[in-house]
Amino acid sequence: MNVEKLMKMAGAVRTGGKGSVRRKKKAVHKTNTTDDKRLQSTLKRIGVNAIPAIEEVNIFKEDVVIQFINPKVQASVAANTWVVSGSPQTKNLQDILPQIINQLGPDNLENLKRLAEQFQNQQTGAATGASGIGTIQEEDDDDVPELVAGETFEAAAEEGQKAS
Repeated sequence: MNVEKLMKMAGAVRTGGKGSVRRKKKAVHKTNTTDDKRLQSTLKRIGVNAIPAIEEVNIFKEDVVIQFINPKVQASVAANTWVVSGSPQTKNLQDILPQIINQLGPDNLENLKRLAEQFQNQQTGAATGASGIGTIQEEDDDDVPELVAGETFEAAAEEGQKAS
């Protein structure tokens, strides 16, 4: 192509000005400040007070822990309401277990024992499964199952035909 034609075509393209196509819908950028203000006014009505100097909040759910580092904590004892705001991190309980033992109360001691047993079972299961996968399958293939006393293969086959 000719350089002059390219320059002419580039000059014909314009974005805006007289004769350009108008936008059909104006983009509205909505801010969350109205939601935050509404929430704060509701909390003020309930009568929450800020609790200072809280370094960490952990919310335990099954095997998952939602952890807030340096959150803003507000509470209303009369309304039985606690507000924890900040950036949460979701972690597995096993990942943060050594650090949170001192935070667990006596009621959580049973849960801690159960988790320790599950963790031990996982560790022993993984160790035996990784080392003996091939040998277990070979043994299963070569062994003949033991017969149950009083049962024969013929009796089991007849019962299977009657059920069909």
